[in-house]
Amino acid sequence: MDIYEIVSIGIYLALMIGIGLYSYKKSTSNSEEFLIGGRKMGAAVTALSAGAADMSGWLLMGLPGAMYFTGLSASWIAIGLTFGAFMNYIIVAPRLRVYTEVSGNSITIPVFFENRFKDKTHLLKIVSSVLILVFFTLYTSSGMVAGGKLFESAFGMNYMTGLFVTSIVVVLYTFLGGFLAVSLTDFVQGTIMVLALVIVPIVTILEIGGVGETYQLIDSKGPNYLDLFTGTTTVGIFSLLAWGLGYFGQPHILVRFMAIDKVSDLTKARRIGITWMIFTVGGALLVGLVGIAYLLKLDQSTMSLFDTSKTDAETIFIYFSRVLFHPLISGFLLSAILAAVMSTISSQLLVTSSSLTEDIYKAFLNKKATSKQLLIASRVSVLIVAVISLALSITPKDSILNLVGNAWAGFGAAFGPIILLSLLWRKTTWQGALVGMIVGATVVLSWVYMDHSFKDWYEMIPGFISSFVSIILVSLVTKQDQTEIDKEFDQVNEIIKNS
Repeated sequence: MDIYEIVSIGIYLALMIGIGLYSYKKSTSNSEEFLIGGRKMGAAVTALSAGAADMSGWLLMGLPGAMYFTGLSASWIAIGLTFGAFMNYIIVAPRLRVYTEVSGNSITIPVFFENRFKDKTHLLKIVSSVLILVFFTLYTSSGMVAGGKLFESAFGMNYMTGLFVTSIVVVLYTFLGGFLAVSLTDFVQGTIMVLALVIVPIVTILEIGGVGETYQLIDSKGPNYLDLFTGTTTVGIFSLLAWGLGYFGQPHILVRFMAIDKVSDLTKARRIGITWMIFTVGGALLVGLVGIAYLLKLDQSTMSLFDTSKTDAETIFIYFSRVLFHPLISGFLLSAILAAVMSTISSQLLVTSSSLTEDIYKAFLNKKATSKQLLIASRVSVLIVAVISLALSITPKDSILNLVGNAWAGFGAAFGPIILLSLLWRKTTWQGALVGMIVGATVVLSWVYMDHSFKDWYEMIPGFISSFVSIILVSLVTKQDQTEIDKEFDQVNEIIKNS
C-alpha cells in the first residue's frame, strides 16, 4: 500500500470521526434526536443518506464485475432498483413522514406498526422487532466482513486489522452522533461515491481513445456484450427487476423519510436522490463495460485473469484506481468503496439499536424511562449490536452470509406490503398485518432453503405477492373499529394536500 494511499484513507477516516464529534455536540440531547435526528434533516442530506445507506460495496465491486462478465444484460437489476427507489419516493415517502408523526410520533417502524393498527397485544411490534434484530445484526456483520476483506485485498493489510479499523470507526461516529452523524457521514460518503463513479469511467474512456473506439473494442469481443437481452431469460429479467420491490420494506431507508424536516422537501430529495442513483449505478455499470475495452487494447495480460474469475472481475474498480491515477487520487477513489461499506453498516447499526431501545427497552423493560435514560440506552444498544456483529465477523460462516444475502428479499416481503397497505388502505387490520409479515418472511426463507423447481425466480416475487394477498384476505375477515383510523387517515391526507 502506497504512502499516499494511506494518507488519503487516513484523511477520510479522520473526517468520519470528526463528523461524529460534531454531531455529538450538535443534536443528541434525547433519544428522538439520537435515533431520528429530531425530524430536522434537509432534502440533500436525506437523499444522499438514503442512497448511501442503500448502496453497499456491491455498487463498486459486484455490479462492475457482473457488467464486465456478462455485458449489458447485467443492467436489469440497476433498472429495477432505480425504478423501485423512485416509486418509494412517490408512494411511500410523503405519507410515511406524515403518518409516523400523526400516529403517536412513531420513531421506529415497529412502533409505527403498533400505533397505526391500534394493536393492543404488542405482537406486531414484537415480531417486527425480532426480524429487525436478527436480520440487521447479521447484515451489520456482513458489512464488517466486507470492510475487513477490502483492507485485505485492496490495501494488503491483515483481515483482522481491516475488520477492527472499519468497525471501530463506524461504531465510534455512530455511538457519538447517532442519526445526525450517520446522515452527515452518509452525505459525505455518497458524494465520494458519485465522484469516483463519474471520474473512473470518463478517464478510462479517454485513455482508450474516445467513445467510438471504446464501443468498437467492446463489440469486437462479442456483440452479446452490448445486447440487453442476451445472456438472460424472461424469468431472469423479471427476477432482477423485482429487486425494486424491496425498497418498500427496508427499515434503514424508510427511516430517512421519517426524519426529513418537511413533507415538501421530499420532492427536492427525490430529484437529488434519483439523479445521484442514476449517476452512481450508471457509473458502476460503465466501469465494468469500459473495462472490457481497456484491457483488450492496453493490458492483454491482465484481461485473462478477469475473464476466468468472477471474484477478480469484481476488483476491476480497484484495478483502474491504481493503474490510471496518482496514488493520492487512487487512495481517494478506494475510499469510495470503504464509504459504501461504512454507510450501510452505520445505518443498519442505528436501526437495530433503535429497535432495542424503543421497541424492547422502553416498551417492556422501562416504560417510564426518562429522555436521559433512553439516550444512554440508545448508545449502549449501539455497542451491544456492534459487539455481537463483530464477534460474528471474526470467523464468518457461509450460512450467516447466505442468510444476509437474502435479507433484502426478507425485509421487502415481510415489511413492504404492510407499509404500502398501512398507508394506502385504511381497512388493513393488525391481524392482517401480522399474518402478512409472517407469511412474507416464511415464504422467502422457504423459497431459499427448500428444494423445488422454481429456484430461477427471485424469492422476493412469491414472498411479496403472498404477503400482500394474505394481508388483504385476513383484513377482510377481521374487521375492526375504524373511527380513530379514519380520523388519522383524513388528517394525513389533509396535511399532504396542504404541504
